[in-house]
Amino acid sequence: MTRRTAIKSGAALLGLTVTSCTGEAAPPPSSAAPATTTAAARRPTATFNFGTAAHPLGLDPALASDIESQRVTRQILEGLVGVNRTTGEPTPLLATEWTASPDGRSYTFSLRPGVKFHDGTPFNADAVCTNFRRWFNFPAALRQQAPGTTFKAVFKEHSDEPGLSVFKACTALSPLRVRIDLTERFTGFLQALTLPAFAFSSPKALAAGRADVLSQRRGSQALSAYASHPVGTGPYRFSAWNSTGVRLVTNQTYWGDRGEIATINFITYSHPQTRLQALLDSKIDGYDAVTVGNFDPLVKRGMQIIQRDPFSVMYLGMNQAVPVLEDLKVRQAIEMAIDKDTLIRRFFIDNTAQASQFVPPKLSGFNNNAPALGYDPAKAKELLAEAGYKGEALRFYYPMNVTRPYLPTPEKVYAEISRQLTAVGLIIKPVPVDWADGYLQKVQSPGDHALHLLGWNGSYSDADNFLGPLFGEKNGEFGYQDPQVFSKIDRARGLPVGDERNAQYQTINAQIAESVPAVPIAFPISALALSDRVISYPASPVLNEVFTNVQLRP
Repeated sequence: MTRRTAIKSGAALLGLTVTSCTGEAAPPPSSAAPATTTAAARRPTATFNFGTAAHPLGLDPALASDIESQRVTRQILEGLVGVNRTTGEPTPLLATEWTASPDGRSYTFSLRPGVKFHDGTPFNADAVCTNFRRWFNFPAALRQQAPGTTFKAVFKEHSDEPGLSVFKACTALSPLRVRIDLTERFTGFLQALTLPAFAFSSPKALAAGRADVLSQRRGSQALSAYASHPVGTGPYRFSAWNSTGVRLVTNQTYWGDRGEIATINFITYSHPQTRLQALLDSKIDGYDAVTVGNFDPLVKRGMQIIQRDPFSVMYLGMNQAVPVLEDLKVRQAIEMAIDKDTLIRRFFIDNTAQASQFVPPKLSGFNNNAPALGYDPAKAKELLAEAGYKGEALRFYYPMNVTRPYLPTPEKVYAEISRQLTAVGLIIKPVPVDWADGYLQKVQSPGDHALHLLGWNGSYSDADNFLGPLFGEKNGEFGYQDPQVFSKIDRARGLPVGDERNAQYQTINAQIAESVPAVPIAFPISALALSDRVISYPASPVLNEVFTNVQLRP
């Protein structure tokens, strides 16, 4: 078998601190130059079929944060700032350079000239501000319908709470210069702009598609007309979305390198075995979310396996809005009932590490001394007795018909964790929910979910990208409320890179571990499988994988 890994590039990315990404001018203009004449003039001709584990939940990246949605929208839409896949530094994308004010509260961006959206309208400073104002002004009703919005997780609040929001204003200084003002220093601001949620949509298309009116449905998912036909500036244009998947075609007027691929077909196979068989039968050229059970058949047939460096955390969520879980001893008992080693050995790829906190080890702020209760079922039984647990049933939600990079086989992981919890005397009521039937919304919104399986895949190299979205404020997922932790996270994200910031995040990690709002289980390694037609694939720990960088055999 030809076995290749992305570990080298992934390790370089994850090893960085945010030092080179905050409050500094962009790399010199030469690094931001458009593609060479030869590359830009290259005519893509190939068709690339890629197997995915689930349908997108929507194709408006401002409202859909799931991995499969972002996999598609990364090809269609672009933001101001990109990510260097080798170093992890912010790189010019739709902005060619930028400068920050001395107090870190204002950033001025020079925009790439001559760029147009797929509908022919110009990309300019007005378009940037139209998008930022849209995100800032998302109404509360919309946010309830689409709890996966990213703006609040990054900027803390929307326009209905302007005094609490980090975002202040967007000003078009000229057609190709734009200034974004913040209410406070935000060290990870440039890195946050690399998130798919902050990629730009055509203002004309947003208006025509009534992007903030979720009047359509795909399965149980509410979405707008725009979210079924996004319009960006990226190297691929939307073509179709049907029951089998999504089709994209090359953007013939793209400002940069269009690569080799003229047509991308994202084909959905919800079961690992059907993805594997599709690759073996040459129906697809590759697929994501290789599971442990796929390795032997792939090896025997000589397929390539690319492993990403771990940059996600898989956890068992607990909802303190459920009365029995308000008791710390019950939550501690649940943690001590879980045999993480067995789960990792049976269901995760080799070299997956056990997790005792939510920040991966290679990030600054990881705390080597964070408290971990360990696996101790006898002690778990004692804690339940001390808490006066009377056999209240715990509704345990888990997803079906999906594979996530952090959760390769949800049904099997659920079954094992349920067995372990039952063994210490807990009463578990299974609640399976098909991923396409709104699993994410059900477990991230207030409700009767006591326990649930989920994870978080990091998008940029900063502890705030993990701790802020999960524990930066009270949310419906955990019912967690610790004003001291909220305040510390808020303070840490504004500190300059250095020892004080790292120490603050280490303290936060320890405090979260002590209060057990959820049980971190693993930092999973995820993997892709590719046919020998693929010479090179841009594997990225943060999943920033744009298919113009795929190289194929003739």
